[in-house]
Amino acid sequence: MSKLQELIHELCPDGVEYKKLGDFCEIKTGKGITKSDAVLGGTYPIISGGQSPMGYYHTFNREANTVTISRVGAYAGFVNYIKEQFYLNDKCFSVIPASERVSTLFLFYALKNMESKIKELQSEGGVPTINTTKVSNLEIPLPPFEIQEEVALILDRFAELQAELQAELQTRKEQYEYYRNKLLTFEKDAEGVKWKRLPDICENLDRKRKAVTASNRTFGPYPYYGASGIVDYVSSYIFEGNYLLISEDGANLLARSTPIAFSISGKSWVNNHAHVLEFQNMFTQKYIEHYINMIDVSQYVSGGAQPKLNQENLNKIQIPVPSPSEQERIVSILDKFKTLVNDLSQGLPAEITAVQEQYEYYRNKLLSFPRIKIGA
Repeated sequence: MSKLQELIHELCPDGVEYKKLGDFCEIKTGKGITKSDAVLGGTYPIISGGQSPMGYYHTFNREANTVTISRVGAYAGFVNYIKEQFYLNDKCFSVIPASERVSTLFLFYALKNMESKIKELQSEGGVPTINTTKVSNLEIPLPPFEIQEEVALILDRFAELQAELQAELQTRKEQYEYYRNKLLTFEKDAEGVKWKRLPDICENLDRKRKAVTASNRTFGPYPYYGASGIVDYVSSYIFEGNYLLISEDGANLLARSTPIAFSISGKSWVNNHAHVLEFQNMFTQKYIEHYINMIDVSQYVSGGAQPKLNQENLNKIQIPVPSPSEQERIVSILDKFKTLVNDLSQGLPAEITAVQEQYEYYRNKLLSFPRIKIGA
């Protein structure tokens, strides 16, 4: 029998009491502040509902180790745990236990486990908003303090393992970017390297693309690609073979949160948001994929609200092309790093996904206490 099972058997064999959050916690909205109020070099993060600080400020209004719930906007219902002193703005609630017999970490995990339910409390229409009353009426299992601490300790171990894996993944991403930059950076007069433009290296098949609105698509087995990857599956295809797709439009051309160049193979459909390039040599295709994903294309992007990399500008990009054997060597090295970093079926990403699934499973299991029957 585990320590937790022993504690439950000893302290609450008949179940635990469920209490409304407002009955044992202070739920208080933060104080309004704008991004322009943030101070360069400020000490205290400004928590505004999202996963990252809005900026930093010269003072704080909440202590370290506090639970927050986003109350308005796209992140309404998001539950967070802030480990340092911080400034909470009016887009969030703080949830602070009124008793020392309530573990703040346990409270965080209990609310995180209810996050989808909290998001359902959003007002309908307009800007998503969650009011204090609805949050106050949420019912939380409240076992004895010793059990709260043990549950929090178990779930903390999962969180620490996730953090370690994420840190290792970030290190590998940095290694990949380092070697990619080193391997794909050439002097203009480098021996054996010719500077070419894409029309000299491959054939552009944009003329064969065809966009189909969602209402006119028939579901099927063939991937339907857009600027950032697969957006649907359809019953027919217009391409068959190996191709390199390069985003033609979208904010990601500048944000670069995902690759703007990616290889596809087999039967597929591509809409008019991605350029379609066909190469005679697969190593050259992969080489160009790595190179395009490395360089800054902002000087070739036009448009304001909707950035666009049209075919004319895409064809202006000069690319250093070494010998076929050197291309193969470079691609072989970079593909190994890329697989370690990005492949969801193996390596660290798969391990992180597995740990996340285990964490969510055990969090739900550990926080599903039988409700005590009052008066039993």
